[in-house]
Amino acid sequence: MTRVQRVAVLGAGSWGTAFGKVLADSGREVTLWARRPEVATSVNDGHVNPGYLPGIVLPDNLRATVEPGEAMTDADAVVFAVPSQTLRANLLDWREGLPEAATLVSLAKGVELGTWKRMSEVITEVAGVDPERVAVLTGPNLAREIAEGQPTAAVVACGDVDRATAFQLACTTGYFRVYTNTDVIGSELGGALKNVIALACGIAAGMGYGDNTRASLITRGLAETARLGVALGADPLTFAGLAGLGDLVATCSSRLSRNRTFGEHLGRGQTLAEAEKANHGQVAEGVKSCLSICELAAQHGIEMPIADGVRRVCHEGLSAAAMAKQLVTRDLKPE
Repeated sequence: MTRVQRVAVLGAGSWGTAFGKVLADSGREVTLWARRPEVATSVNDGHVNPGYLPGIVLPDNLRATVEPGEAMTDADAVVFAVPSQTLRANLLDWREGLPEAATLVSLAKGVELGTWKRMSEVITEVAGVDPERVAVLTGPNLAREIAEGQPTAAVVACGDVDRATAFQLACTTGYFRVYTNTDVIGSELGGALKNVIALACGIAAGMGYGDNTRASLITRGLAETARLGVALGADPLTFAGLAGLGDLVATCSSRLSRNRTFGEHLGRGQTLAEAEKANHGQVAEGVKSCLSICELAAQHGIEMPIADGVRRVCHEGLSAAAMAKQLVTRDLKPE
């Protein structure tokens, strides 16, 4: 098993920076790629990234650069921490600099528009690498809490057990506990679907509904996720673990969740544009992923009423009230 000591994290947003801190706290040498020079300067000179994680002091062994090639030089692992819908375009620019034997790790949670590919599939295709070199890290991982050192757990999924174990050791700290899994499909789908279900929970909260509604959406949303996952070859047990239920509960329940917060704006009757403005110009991942997820489900004949309801609210002008009524009045059936 090859030790992972030098790690490049490409993406200096909240999660990329927080995960870079995890790796550094585990004793790795971490180079963070930032698109904007002022972010790299803040990390290097002040050990902070105030635009994304205000008040968090970053370790000395976490440095930043605006040159992706510099970040990847001699890296044992390269971590992709950019939004799912921009991963392909970024990889086209980065692939020539990828170290030959490095483990490639995705933090992004989504399904690509137009191709319906999971992020590991995008990496494999664009980078031209063996799928066994690609891993995904997922779980209940709200960036702010992790950056503060609050205890949590995660899953690193990879078809190569040795690679998964090596990366597990590289990012385990006193507050960040990592498990391994070989079910890449299930781990990725759990991460992608939870964003869509979190939008539904946010919509419900924005309408004034409480815990019963949220619990129902989480439970039935998990059932939708498992149906699609099994159809695509995932292990159904994955959805009972950190990559499924764990991530789903955190994202659907926390006000730190961008998707849940975005959904609340929609539940209050705001348009997509108004919700985006209220969300500081940022569109939640689930808003785009719901399109590709619903298309993927249709291709496999999988019924996903919650995901489809979110899609119609976001992209067809369906009101939150109409979505709620349609979900509650569907034909009765056994659980």
